[in-house]
Amino acid sequence: MEKLYLRAFPLLVTILLFPHLLQSQGCLSRQPPRPMVFTPHDRSDADPQQVHISLAGKDHIRVSWVTDTKDSKSIVEYGETPGKYNALATGEHTSYKYFFYSSGEIHHVKIGPLKPSTTYFYRCGDSGPEFSFRTPPSGFPIEFAVAGDLGQTEWTASTLAHVDSEDYDVFLLPGDLSYADFQQPLWDSFGRLVEPYATRRPWMVTEGNHEIEIFPIIHHHGFTSYNARWLMPYEESGSTSNLYYSFDVAGTHVIMLGSYADFDAKSSQYKWLKADLAQVDRKKTPWMVVLLHAPWYNTNTAHQGEGDSMRKSMEELLYTARVDVVFSGHVHAYERFTRVYNNEENQCGPLYVTIGDGGNREGLALTFKDPASPLSLFREASFGHGRLRMVNETHAHWSWQRNNDSNAVVADQVWFESLSASKACWNVDDQGLPSSHKEEL
Repeated sequence: MEKLYLRAFPLLVTILLFPHLLQSQGCLSRQPPRPMVFTPHDRSDADPQQVHISLAGKDHIRVSWVTDTKDSKSIVEYGETPGKYNALATGEHTSYKYFFYSSGEIHHVKIGPLKPSTTYFYRCGDSGPEFSFRTPPSGFPIEFAVAGDLGQTEWTASTLAHVDSEDYDVFLLPGDLSYADFQQPLWDSFGRLVEPYATRRPWMVTEGNHEIEIFPIIHHHGFTSYNARWLMPYEESGSTSNLYYSFDVAGTHVIMLGSYADFDAKSSQYKWLKADLAQVDRKKTPWMVVLLHAPWYNTNTAHQGEGDSMRKSMEELLYTARVDVVFSGHVHAYERFTRVYNNEENQCGPLYVTIGDGGNREGLALTFKDPASPLSLFREASFGHGRLRMVNETHAHWSWQRNNDSNAVVADQVWFESLSASKACWNVDDQGLPSSHKEEL
């Protein structure tokens, strides 16, 4: 009982002192969400909890977890046979304080080199349960599951169950993870909620507005919890911030941008993005995918214009590099656009997809602008997730699956070609414009 009280006390204090932090922003029309799911801690203080894995450079995986005790070892034992570990790696640990809350010990251990398409069994900290994961393939096909604005409601549980019902290789999340919003025990609950999924496939995430957690005067440093818990391969990709980074996997270069880090032409993020795009070899990674939180194109009445400044700053970089598809979250609905550049249809621009419908506690953004923009090809306010399958060097299939109570229903899908294979989009005239925009999607 005492342990439960200590864990609940910070949450209760936050609710009592700062009730306005629990309120949704704005006056959007939203479908009522399902109840919150708080996942309890049911292991010993020394055992690892909130375990998740992420890609960490070529042939390496980072294993992250939390322990309540401060003297637990930051080690991972692993091998290809259950219960038999022929390799061991040592990492680092950290912790943080936020108001009345003190985190557990947060461990990060990088393991490898690992073989592609191989199942590894592993144990964290020399105690606790055994987990397993499968590494991504070295080449095509590869499949990504994509869902933003997850939160931890019954809708979230439904989305994760639907994602898990079909095989995939890597999970991509364009911001807004736990919806803790200053209530730090909800970060712990979220970690425990996603552990059954995030221990078996790499989870690659970027930050959303709900990760900022700045409180004027008292706590003026943003992303404290996010950066401590969800360490991504920013150093491996030459970035100086965990808020933006990139990675290669199976012929695909994935760029995770930070909507809430500086992005003007003088910023570190802009300079990093420009350098990162310049080093991409489309013969090795013919596909290029970008994720960010606040959408650059949006016909929903929610969050109108919030991504415009970033788009005006960075869109030309993505267009010139021939990025294939851009995913965003933030708007709690699904929407797919045609290929776009500078607010016009352009067959050499990226596809834009908003997928902020993972299950958040705020509900859905139900209202779209009417009439619809000709750039918007499909839009619907329902919870769900997406599947991006790179079949080979030139062709990919995207599908969006709407959540039903018992199964996921494919409501939208499209085949498209990689811009790396488009001769028209790489042959430009003296004005820097593609010589032809006649290719079909």
